[in-house]
This record gives sequence, structure tokens and C-alpha cells, in this order.
Amino acid sequence: MLGSDIQLCFIFYSTLLILKMYIIAIITGQVRLRKKAFANPEDAERHGGVQFCRTDPYVERCKRAHQNDMENILPFLFLGAVYSMTSPSYAVAQLHFLVFFLCRVLHSVAYLLALKAPTRSLAYVIAQVPCISMAIQILMEVASFA
Repeated sequence: MLGSDIQLCFIFYSTLLILKMYIIAIITGQVRLRKKAFANPEDAERHGGVQFCRTDPYVERCKRAHQNDMENILPFLFLGAVYSMTSPSYAVAQLHFLVFFLCRVLHSVAYLLALKAPTRSLAYVIAQVPCISMAIQILMEVASFA
């Protein structure tokens, strides 16, 4: 058995988030191919010549979306895993995981489609709320051991 219902819920949303990160990486690669904007000379040579070893604004946007995912999803994975072990209410834990997931999806869509402000910023800020909440609850749970 993988764990409690809360841990299984966390595993579900974490796996979706990791798949989302892979999708962003695939999109970045596809945009590189479509725009012929390669980071490495050997890739450019393979696809038309060294002149295609260059940057492209949309490729850079995709890379920033992926970088932002790594900066936010990786801490969520730690916080969510530890939070799951603190025996929170299932409904509250599920809400934390769901809000973070939905906001990260919205954040990526807003990034990739260059949606008008403040869509991306709001998605980012709202996604931070469950992370901060989990961090505070973890600290309260372990503070007596510090």
C-alpha cells in the first residue's frame, strides 16, 4: 500500500504536476524546432546550420515557464510530502493540493499564451498560499522538537 488517503491524494497531484513539467519541456523542444532556435551548435547543425544556434523570444518564454515550475513545484513536493505525514484533515489537504495544482496549470497557460496581466501573477500568488499554509502547519507540528 502506498500510504494513507492523504498521501495518495498528494501522490496524485504531485504526479500530475510532474507530468505538466514534462509537457512544458516537450513544448519548449517543439518550439525550438519550429522556430529553428537551438541552444547548442551541434543541434543547429543537424537542423540547418550554425546560424540557427540562436535565441528566440518565445523559446525563452517557454524556458522561463519551465524554470518557474522547477522553482515552485519542487518545494511543493517536499512540503506536501511532509504535510501529508502530519495527519491533516483529508478535505483540507486535498484543497491545498488542488489549489496549488490548478494555479500552476493556469500559471503555465498564462505564461505560454502571454495572457494579459495580472493572470499569471495571481495564479502564482494564489499557488503560494497552500505552500505557506503547509509550511506553517509543519513548523507548528515539529516546533517542540527543535
